[in-house]
Amino acid sequence: MTKGSATQPANQFVELFTPKLITVLKEGYNASALRADIFAGATVAIVALPLSMAIAIASGVGPERGLYAAIIGGFFVSLLGGSRFQIGGPAGAFIVLVSATVAAHGVDGLLLATFLSGFMLAIAGFVRLGSYIRLIPYPVTVGFTAGIGVIIFVSQIKDLLGLTLTGPEPGPIAEKLAADFAAASSINPSALLISILTILLIVGLRKWRPSLPGILIAVSVAAALTAALNLPVETIGSKFGDLPRGLAAPALPAISFAKVIDILPSAFSFFLLGAIESLLSATVADAMTGRRHRSNCELAAQGTANIASALFGGMVVTGTIARTATNIRAGAHGPVAGIAHAVFILAFMVIAAPLASYAPLAALAGVLAIVAWNMFEKEAFASLLRASKGDAAALLATFLLTVFRDLTEAIIAGVAIGAIAFIHRMSETAALSDGAALVIKDQPDGPPEARTAYESVARSNREIAVYRLSGALFFGSAASLGVALDRVLRGQKTLILDFSAVTMADSTGANAIASFTGNAARRGIGVIIAGASAPVRRELLAGGLNASRVAYESDVESALAAAEQSSAQDNPAASDAHPFNAPV
Repeated sequence: MTKGSATQPANQFVELFTPKLITVLKEGYNASALRADIFAGATVAIVALPLSMAIAIASGVGPERGLYAAIIGGFFVSLLGGSRFQIGGPAGAFIVLVSATVAAHGVDGLLLATFLSGFMLAIAGFVRLGSYIRLIPYPVTVGFTAGIGVIIFVSQIKDLLGLTLTGPEPGPIAEKLAADFAAASSINPSALLISILTILLIVGLRKWRPSLPGILIAVSVAAALTAALNLPVETIGSKFGDLPRGLAAPALPAISFAKVIDILPSAFSFFLLGAIESLLSATVADAMTGRRHRSNCELAAQGTANIASALFGGMVVTGTIARTATNIRAGAHGPVAGIAHAVFILAFMVIAAPLASYAPLAALAGVLAIVAWNMFEKEAFASLLRASKGDAAALLATFLLTVFRDLTEAIIAGVAIGAIAFIHRMSETAALSDGAALVIKDQPDGPPEARTAYESVARSNREIAVYRLSGALFFGSAASLGVALDRVLRGQKTLILDFSAVTMADSTGANAIASFTGNAARRGIGVIIAGASAPVRRELLAGGLNASRVAYESDVESALAAAEQSSAQDNPAASDAHPFNAPV
């Protein structure tokens, strides 16, 4: 192996996994960019602070777990990530999975699942699965996001209304709704007032003062009213006690072989959703800025962030669309903004953690109600329902399975339905038409070159037939095209297959053409393939369609000239060889 060939893969690896922070610093980083990033980081921290605590509480863990994830996870996502603007932290999409994991395995199980999912994400990045994970069909992402939104909203009904349940809150959505309905007589008017006030403040500020941190203002107002009026509502302090004044000491999660086996399904769900959410968020950032992220580098960074978050007692981390968009709108220059956002949240924990104890749970439930509403992309959902049957089926299957079954099952089912629908649509694009459809017809005022050799030969020589294949020649269309091709064998001496409109071919498609040419050879008919692109021709050659089976020409006109010459020499095709054999 030469030195150049050895260094090329190494250079490609470095290029693929160089964090965007290094790229930004190499481009030149000045005081103006630093000021922009610090301002953006402070803005995002104001949004992330109450949201991280709300997501953690809704997930069944203490608010500090969400803050640990925002600080540690957010720091490593920005430090090592493949996106300039990605903000990492706890996400509403994980509430369902985290709460189920905590209910089944406890907080120790959550930390282990987060730890293991980090390794899965890192491995997925290093083996370059990022490009494939981004291929999740749009109806699937809309379906599971909407389903998670519904579950989040239902999970917040108890705190929105201040209900007092007779027992532990059930996990399944139907049982949860039944329990809430049974406790309807215990509605707390103060909690209801706080939740409504929080929602109205957030919505109102977004509409009339979008530059202000609506979430933080709404939660602060609710906390001030609760303290001033001594309202009988649950707060962070009354339920969880005071927040710690800094990070926990790093420690490995409790690990045993049996526990790893038990927690693997949860870890895989964290990995799958984390990969999808982080790359979706990075793609949104690209669309907003015109930049391009490095998907595999981003996955590796997300993996490192989750490992680190688990070591410090934090919950699962992913890229967050709302906070990333806030970061961009606040004028961020690069990843330093994400690092600054983590530092600002840490500063809050160190300096002002006691203030968080006054925040009412009803206010945080109001924040999550807004999050759930935004997650349900109503216009996209309605549009996909009106689209093709395949898209609608993938959407509804993903949505319903997310709400009533399991997120992993929902994504797998949605992708499977989407893939089948795509294969069906692709197979419908494949078509076979006779050469007459390709002839340029005379026009009264047309140019003199309208009459071509293609037209004259096709009209004058009945021993030559031209058929055009179009679309994708793959396993979904191979059988129908094979039957159609067999029907065109009507005693011609030469058959020209125009491949110029064939977009791709796979081994099944190549096998169908090989079977057809064998049938043609047994009838004494020679076959010429014209206009095949290099990738299609390579697939055909791999399928056995070499110069002993068919002839290749660059276009239909060249194929017609060769066929006419052979016809004039009265040299019919033979069984395994025909007069058009030429070097490939």
